[in-house]
Amino acid sequence: MTTMMRDAWTDERLDDLNAKVDRGFAHIDTRFDRMEERSERMEERFGAMERGIEMLEDRFYALNRTLFQLGGGIIVAMFGIVVTQL
Repeated sequence: MTTMMRDAWTDERLDDLNAKVDRGFAHIDTRFDRMEERSERMEERFGAMERGIEMLEDRFYALNRTLFQLGGGIIVAMFGIVVTQL
């Protein structure tokens, strides 16, 4: 069975096509709006993560400084013990 092509584009058919295209673009617009909202939330989350990482780095630097001071104190104490044994 062959399908006949419609050659006549009536105003009603054009209006229907126009409405269908408008609905499609409206749907796309809402999807873009949702993506923008998600993007903003992601930026907020990444900002919070960056602040958390900076805080963690500060704690590691403090731990490193404390361990360095503790190690230096142990070396000085051991040197003192060796000197007193001579």
